[in-house]
Amino acid sequence: MSSATIKKIIPCKKKQLIEMVLDIEKYPKFVPWCIDGNIFEKKESKDLITFNGDLKVGKSFLNQTFSSQVSYFKEKDKIIVTNLDGPLKRLKNVWTFTSINNSTQLEFFIDFELKNPILNAIMKKSFELGLNKIAKSFEERAIKLYK
Repeated sequence: MSSATIKKIIPCKKKQLIEMVLDIEKYPKFVPWCIDGNIFEKKESKDLITFNGDLKVGKSFLNQTFSSQVSYFKEKDKIIVTNLDGPLKRLKNVWTFTSINNSTQLEFFIDFELKNPILNAIMKKSFELGLNKIAKSFEERAIKLYK
């Protein structure tokens, strides 16, 4: 099991950052190791957007597809991602967005475990480095799009 929390101030409006995070179909353009992203069964109500999403991650022929349920709680400015299928035994991912002047404080929490114990042990060793690289990619993308 691996878990971490990252907090960053991103120089863009909260709504812009939320839309960027929810648009997983564009992740292959900027997220390291992301090959493909798809959205299925999207539903929207006054207070909630939910959809199932697939992310294919890896390199070339060494890749895996993760299926997740994504829920965006509009009133709380919070996105919660949970595992549906794929190589993960467990996934909980929470994005929280708070406006600070013309910027947004992003708090990102992730807790996951791979089904394969050998891969899980390997992933633990490089987890923090990979997570920081991914967090930086979101920050750079937001700056490129919205600053």
